[in-house]
Amino acid sequence: MARYTEAVCRVCRRENTKLFLKGDRCYANKCAFERRAQAPGQHGGRRGKLSDYGAQLREKQKVKRTYGLLEKQFRSLFEKAERQKGITGANLLILLEKRLDNIVYRLGFATSRNQARQLVNHGHFLVNGRKVDIPSFLVKTGDLVSLREKSRQNAYIQQSMETVARRGVPRWLEMDKAAFQGRVKEAPVRDDLTMPISEQLIVELYSK
Repeated sequence: MARYTEAVCRVCRRENTKLFLKGDRCYANKCAFERRAQAPGQHGGRRGKLSDYGAQLREKQKVKRTYGLLEKQFRSLFEKAERQKGITGANLLILLEKRLDNIVYRLGFATSRNQARQLVNHGHFLVNGRKVDIPSFLVKTGDLVSLREKSRQNAYIQQSMETVARRGVPRWLEMDKAAFQGRVKEAPVRDDLTMPISEQLIVELYSK
């Protein structure tokens, strides 16, 4: 599948918010967004007033880039959220949170969602004892996500697990570091997402 492979710090600057795409570097003084928050490019310092459509587009791009999805996959997930009961925007964010690559990141096995996606693709994780190598796999309440025994010496995973305290594990997940596994205690709710997201703008954009 195609992926964005350019400098990710430009993405944070373009969206004018820190998206935590580079793991520990985002918490350090070297963070490009902290050092130079203006948009990339020759005229990056000129942030004009956005139109309604522009605000909706930027919000969609921000969420899409945060979770590392391309347009087709993001649109497909939106349509699934639209078919569910409840508020479409909140449903969309909850579906994004329940992706396996995001769960791996949230539990602290990876320093970023991009790294989590790679680890899942390479078959390092089990869900309820069965290998799952599909990052978009949606976990359910009660599912147990564990690291394969032969992967426990992976240097990247060990380093990430040592630094997870910096961002913490969400209350709807339960992590057992000694056993290299975590469980989904309950489904996430909208209030669990602390990142500033106006999901209604995305709904308005796709409803045009």
